[in-house]
Amino acid sequence: MKFGVFVPQGWRMDLVDFDDPVEQWEAMTAVARAADAGPWDSIWLFDHLHTVPEPARETVFEAWTATAALARDTTRVNIGQMVGCNGYRNPALYAKIASTVDVASHGRLYAGLGAGWSEHEWKAYGYPWTSLKDRMGSFAESVELIHRLWTENDVVFQGKYHSVDKPIVEPRRKPPLWIGGGGEQVTLRLVAQYGHACNFGTGQVDIIKRKLSILRAHCETVGRDYDEIVKSTSLNLFPLAAGADPVTASAKARGRYTVDEFLANGGGGGSAGPATIASPAQIRAQLEQLQEAGIQYVVVYIPGVAYDHEPLERFAADVVPAFG
Repeated sequence: MKFGVFVPQGWRMDLVDFDDPVEQWEAMTAVARAADAGPWDSIWLFDHLHTVPEPARETVFEAWTATAALARDTTRVNIGQMVGCNGYRNPALYAKIASTVDVASHGRLYAGLGAGWSEHEWKAYGYPWTSLKDRMGSFAESVELIHRLWTENDVVFQGKYHSVDKPIVEPRRKPPLWIGGGGEQVTLRLVAQYGHACNFGTGQVDIIKRKLSILRAHCETVGRDYDEIVKSTSLNLFPLAAGADPVTASAKARGRYTVDEFLANGGGGGSAGPATIASPAQIRAQLEQLQEAGIQYVVVYIPGVAYDHEPLERFAADVVPAFG
């Protein structure tokens, strides 16, 4: 099992105790560099434009700009988005951006893509908010088109939602495509056809087992080797030393918040789900269940990591080696 960690980007109100945007940026970068120095396989960003659980006038750093910058601020870890929003970028432009960042990172990009869900953001930025059917239709065309632009020359494509006429996508790269979401008829079929990796389930074993069985069936239908695909999920955790007092141990990371507020704000609310405080032994037990269910990769969000790297270091020292 491999591990990635989200850097604090602002989306989950996780940079608000820094007043200066430059300080906020450097706090995000410091976490990326700490992960780069440890056993983590990757660092991750969200592709969101406003905070959760409610839109607030607070910093949220844009995903692809931050990905490119962190690619030059680190030397070892892979860098991805969990996941890029299909509605925010033309798929041909996405293919070009990802190719450029893959070069800038010397081949360390994990290119994430999903259909997108944040209605407020779409409308606020002027993106047309369409029906779920149309958003999924656009997403399906985008995944196919991006794959072709990374693997073919002189692509001509005329779909219902997207069209291109021989765009020159150079530099020619094909970074691993991580597809987010568990939609059983569209998303998982796209994973079977085009995905290097999938991400769904937020650590829920029963859901993961069901989705993986459906993914296996799609792989059989399209003739894809199921074992080629990396199966991942995401967890929101604050690692705590065994026997430590949660109030005392989380004080530096919590700042102004109570423990309950810290977990709620750190978890982000909405689709992000709640965060939990757990000991390394509890985390290892949870990960063993996920591994038995078929998960090979876990991306962790650690609340308050911008202000306190100790939980990041604890996870790296007390959890990651058990699955090496």
